[in-house]
Amino acid sequence: MENAELAELAVFAAVAKHLSFRQAATDRGTSSSAISHSIRSLEARVGVRLFHRTTRSVSLTEAGEMLYAQLNPALSSMRAAVDGLNSYRATPFGTLRLNVPTSIAPFVLGDAMESLLRRNPGLKLEVTATDTLVDIVEAGFDAGIRFGERLSQDMVAVRIKSKLRFAVVGSPGYFEGRQIPATPHDLQNHTCIRYAFPSGAILNWEFLKNGEAIHVDVNGALTVDSQELMVEAAVRGLGLAYVWEERAAPYLRDGRLERCLDDWCAVEEGLFLYFPSRRHQSAGLKALIEALKA
Repeated sequence: MENAELAELAVFAAVAKHLSFRQAATDRGTSSSAISHSIRSLEARVGVRLFHRTTRSVSLTEAGEMLYAQLNPALSSMRAAVDGLNSYRATPFGTLRLNVPTSIAPFVLGDAMESLLRRNPGLKLEVTATDTLVDIVEAGFDAGIRFGERLSQDMVAVRIKSKLRFAVVGSPGYFEGRQIPATPHDLQNHTCIRYAFPSGAILNWEFLKNGEAIHVDVNGALTVDSQELMVEAAVRGLGLAYVWEERAAPYLRDGRLERCLDDWCAVEEGLFLYFPSRRHQSAGLKALIEALKA
């Protein structure tokens, strides 16, 4: 098979993955018109339409679905084979794609990104932050970050952070004239800022003390999908927020937020970097592990 044919098939796989010419162009670092030209050339060569295209949507034809189902594993194997060569490099090289939860990305990756890229000028890092559970293999990521209880059994996992806690916080203005919650049950008498996952599910606030676990379905007029917005709303006195302790730390230090129910906020299970089990581990992935553990 010639290089041009392989290139067209790789473009086809990118469009099929995203069902978007624009996203496929971004993924491959080229223009949408170049992507369209490659698809037209491939369809002309094989004599079969592979996509249904309208001004608003892109979908696979039956032939396109068949081709993608058989082609994608082959392309993944080819990428893995090339990636395996990186294990023989003394210096990390190429692009490393990482998936990490939005809510913890800043204070987990901040220092690690700087040290990783400064020490490895031949390495590029692409980070996708999302709280949606992602199949990193199917989505083309080299590694992901999750809590231990969410890891698949077929993944290699490396602990990168052992202590994480939630904190219940509110502004001094919010607490003024209100009784500070003494137990999680008291939250039913307070206005709380709720967090919604991408699926639409609302996060229950979880507490543990002396072996007693309590899950609270809190009430409140404001629901957001960002811990940054939760902290901002709490600072403005709109209610109590349940956020990662490290995210609230700067506001607790300068007095814009105060915490409550501290003795009920238990240490959460540690964070892990996880990746598919491979005999050859790339130099880039090894460097990322070292940076995160440090």
